[in-house]
Amino acid sequence: MWKSTLGAACLALGLSGAAMAQEQIRISSDWGEVTATLADNSAADALLEMLPLTIEMRDHLRQEKTGYLPSDLPELPRQRDFGVGTLGLWSSNHFVIYYNSGSVPAPGIIILGQITGDVSIFDRPGNVTVELTRLE
Repeated sequence: MWKSTLGAACLALGLSGAAMAQEQIRISSDWGEVTATLADNSAADALLEMLPLTIEMRDHLRQEKTGYLPSDLPELPRQRDFGVGTLGLWSSNHFVIYYNSGSVPAPGIIILGQITGDVSIFDRPGNVTVELTRLE
């Protein structure tokens, strides 16, 4: 009985650590502002270390805004599917904000985070300059 109680306590402590709040950033532009929660991975950590950051972004395939980071982020496992508001990394320094859901060809994207605000501000043609800052 004591071992199962101790095991349950250790499991609960381990799960509560994983459930802790992730870092948040603000993405601002002339079109509006949103907040994003960063993923718990080394690429998102490296992005956070670059902030504050200004990125010139262009519209791509009427599903995403894309722009280049000043340096490469770490390589991690990739996935092909994405949802509305996903922040991703296409190549080592190619930052993407998805305002529609869908999938990409291989090798896929590295997930950097998820926008928690109204991502539809980016759902318009044309280029936009965004500023990424740490949410304090």
